[in-house]
Amino acid sequence: MTARVIVLDAKPLSTADVAEVARRGARLVLGEEAMRRIRASRALIEHLTQLGKPLYGVTTGLGACVDTPLAQADLIAFQHSVPLSHSMGAGPSLPIEAVRALMTARICGMAAGGTGTSEGVVLGLLAALNAGVHPIVPSWGSVGAADLAPLGHLARALGGDGETEYRGKVMPSTEALRLAGLKPLDLREKDGHAIIVANSLSTGTACLALEDVACLIDWSLAAVALNYEAFRASLKAIDEDALAARPAFGQREIGARLRAELSGSGLWQENAARRLQDPLSFRCVPQVWGGLLHAYEQARLATEIELGHSGDNPVILPEAERVVSNGNFDLTAFTLTWENLGQALAHCAVGTANRSMKLMSPTVAELPRFLSAKGGSRQGYAELQKPVAALEAEIRHLANPMSLSPLAISDGVEDQSSMAPRVVAKTAGIIERLRYMVAMELIFAATGVELRGVLDSMGEGPRRSYEAVRALVAPLDDDREMSADMARVARMVAGPRL
Repeated sequence: MTARVIVLDAKPLSTADVAEVARRGARLVLGEEAMRRIRASRALIEHLTQLGKPLYGVTTGLGACVDTPLAQADLIAFQHSVPLSHSMGAGPSLPIEAVRALMTARICGMAAGGTGTSEGVVLGLLAALNAGVHPIVPSWGSVGAADLAPLGHLARALGGDGETEYRGKVMPSTEALRLAGLKPLDLREKDGHAIIVANSLSTGTACLALEDVACLIDWSLAAVALNYEAFRASLKAIDEDALAARPAFGQREIGARLRAELSGSGLWQENAARRLQDPLSFRCVPQVWGGLLHAYEQARLATEIELGHSGDNPVILPEAERVVSNGNFDLTAFTLTWENLGQALAHCAVGTANRSMKLMSPTVAELPRFLSAKGGSRQGYAELQKPVAALEAEIRHLANPMSLSPLAISDGVEDQSSMAPRVVAKTAGIIERLRYMVAMELIFAATGVELRGVLDSMGEGPRRSYEAVRALVAPLDDDREMSADMARVARMVAGPRL
């Protein structure tokens, strides 16, 4: 199958485009307008360098060494030293998809025209991405005031140093470049600094997490609807007029999605529900998931700003013929949206856990204890309450903010930072755990509708969800090992709901 081609030109890439390149091997191409912006910013750098103008990271050192001028003969050597000095990452290597997202985001930033990098470096990054040359990049070490460490490792590897993954094998970078038919990057004035001075890890991995959240929202609502059928919940909770009476962010859309999901359900009939009012974990889904939807949209908007614009310092402004030192690399606003998204997901995790527990309670759900078909000494899903509780607790812990009160570094010059890459990473950890919780709710609810005997009266969405679960997991006729069942459904939840 021919890989999809995505063109980066006058219009910035979307977060979905980045996921296509990073996860599904789409080929990235730079259009004429993108190349014009790259050349214009580069021309200004070359002009001002020839004039001997003081330029941060070009004719001066970096960070606290900004007061150290560089000799003319040292300009190129300094650019080669920058990736080496900033290759100080720690911890496990980033997954290949994260490296590809990092590379894509950096190319996007360069194409915005504020970087001043040479054309050969941009095209070298692009060629490596499209050839599947993936530098080995440690995942820890950036404080979110530009992702210097991961980008340092990227630049170092594409310069022919360090290790790189190519076609499933990790090898010396020189060997990977040779096998791919590529040359090491030829760094000129500003190029080493231009590669590293961006938040590309934060932005790129955020694009992947956004795709994951979108899938998770769809599947979690599917689990809610199936649980409504099993619990015989009141659909007054998703009444359109009631939700419109206080149109809080997202809740009307969530209500509409659940009404569509439950189209044709017997629950719409008068007196079909068992209770006048259900527990809040059932009744407040539009409000809680509406908050999640709003948080998701805010995180997406913040990510698109970073993806389509330049956060470089200094920023190159070719039209005004200016090179301006600034703080546009600071991701506080971006980070706050991702902290908020993590907390919104945590609220959904609480609801998911409580609905799962309620469905297993004979006094609340009026179904066999722990949904055990045989009852008596058989455990049913009793032991799965433990991973539900454990995952919910871990999610709650990860949802705590970590972007406050960072240490001052670089001799006190860098005394503000957002911790953006770690905030995105912990949100991704929340997503991963919540997938398992949603998978378990789907499994519990599938058993619940069987025990309730309502298979023939379910809505269209719950029926599809039930069939999808049963295609992967057999009914629980007797006690058995269930980790494999959870894993299979969690893998399904990780992808789109077709």
